[in-house]
Amino acid sequence: MEDILENNFSKIGSTTCSPGIPLGDGLTQEAAADFGLEPGTAVGASVIDAHAGGLGVIGADVKGFHLPCEDQPITSRMAMICGTSTCHMAISEQPLFVPGVWGPCLSAMVPGMWLNEGGQSATGRLIEHMVKGHAAYTQLQEEARQRVPFTGVNIYSYLNSHLSSMANTSTTVDLLASGLHVWPDFHGNRSPLADPTLKGMVIGLPLSQTLDDLALLYLATVQALALGTLHILDAMKEAGHDIRTLFLCGGLSKNALFVQIHANATGLPVVLPDQMEAVLIGAAILGACASQDYSTIQEAMKGMAKVGKVVQPDYKLQSFYERKYKVFLRLFAHQREYQALMNQR
Repeated sequence: MEDILENNFSKIGSTTCSPGIPLGDGLTQEAAADFGLEPGTAVGASVIDAHAGGLGVIGADVKGFHLPCEDQPITSRMAMICGTSTCHMAISEQPLFVPGVWGPCLSAMVPGMWLNEGGQSATGRLIEHMVKGHAAYTQLQEEARQRVPFTGVNIYSYLNSHLSSMANTSTTVDLLASGLHVWPDFHGNRSPLADPTLKGMVIGLPLSQTLDDLALLYLATVQALALGTLHILDAMKEAGHDIRTLFLCGGLSKNALFVQIHANATGLPVVLPDQMEAVLIGAAILGACASQDYSTIQEAMKGMAKVGKVVQPDYKLQSFYERKYKVFLRLFAHQREYQALMNQR
């Protein structure tokens, strides 16, 4: 990469800009015509998509929602942008070094604050892989189609209702997967282990391949992803973060079971935005600062990011998830142990 260093980084530029500061004289004539906007419209320094999602949720005004982050600094919050993969973003006033977590990066998301970004390589993609690869997937599609024959129904909404019917009133849905455990790193581990060689594991599979079996595998996969988030939270906490509330957005945040299990497994309340496309809200926040409608990013976040719903954890499940988490961590330890055994000569 030596050529990148030449002439004071001239190939990539040597000037850095904080998010949202106005750039140049705004939109050029040509750009304005392409967008159907007025020439000179303010343009703010941009951020990457996941960071824009973070801006769109993490600074919302939570007054009156009785959350543990109320009247606390914004550093008590973590934003999760959940889609094909998931990004876990926490900010701090001083740089905190978290093993296996990217950063700390100054002003990468919120100007003047340090960003740590954890992540899971495959989340929505993993759920899709587990569900679509199961022998009962065709039956699932057909039953979902019969439920709402003309408009169709989301297969994951159908699976959520199917799990509820399996539980009935005798047990909580979460407990259905007491004997089924998943290590979710089918595409390697991004955080907090930073090991691309890790693979997925499933413990407790039966010989049958019914729709019930598919639903349970889906449930265990969602639980594994939530425990992966807990794994990242623990690493951040050990490094000095004090995270008390999760703020979720992205496609997976529309899945009620995914959201509830994240609350249950971590023991933290989850805040959902009133506008589900939080990445667009984040981009609008940058523009609002560039146009000087708001003087700071934090002021813009408080004014533009809104709370849509709060999901509280079911504390009766605390013991269950403590035990499930112990199994989760042992799966990783066992995989490393098996690798070591097979590497012996």
